[in-house]
Amino acid sequence: MTENIQVFRQNHICIRFGNRIIHTDPFMSDFSPRNADFILITHDHHDHFSLKDIEKTANKNTVLIYPEDMRKKAAEAEKYVGKTFSVKPCESRNIEGLEFETVPSYNIGKPFHPKSAGWVGYILKIDGKRIYIAGDTDDTKEAEQVKCDIALVPIGGTYTMNALQAAEFINIIKPEIAIPVHYGGIVGSVKDGETFEKAVDKDIKVEFKIKFR
Repeated sequence: MTENIQVFRQNHICIRFGNRIIHTDPFMSDFSPRNADFILITHDHHDHFSLKDIEKTANKNTVLIYPEDMRKKAAEAEKYVGKTFSVKPCESRNIEGLEFETVPSYNIGKPFHPKSAGWVGYILKIDGKRIYIAGDTDDTKEAEQVKCDIALVPIGGTYTMNALQAAEFINIIKPEIAIPVHYGGIVGSVKDGETFEKAVDKDIKVEFKIKFR
């Protein structure tokens, strides 16, 4: 079910479906594939919206999707892509054949990702599955309402949920598969993955996709 999902640094996720490729929040790319049919941006922090990494990932046919609050910043990326679309939280959209929903992505009790910014996570509808890319979020009431088969959630702490908080969240939404992201680099440690896996209910499969050097 997850053989077509790759995770690189932070929240850089690559998903292949059919002959199309989605990248979310490309960051610190070691390669220049320029193969993205879609680039999805969750918010405007430098480790999620990186112009140099968008340039490495995009081509003249790429569709860039971003939160409406980022419209001015996203305009800087227009020269690297074919089309751009803005989204708001709590929407259901079909853009160029990609079906998805947006989920508010924000902090509780931390200032880094305010709810008022309108930043988002995405639930992608691919091959009959719902794939939730949470973005930089805490365990919010909106996130707890997510229904998904696969969840990619941040576990590094500081700016997002930590490993134990993320595991508690996963145990609430109960996907079939949980994939931890956003740890072992700028924030968190490699060991956070083990902490997360041990705290997740045994009937939920945890898969590790980040390849640490």
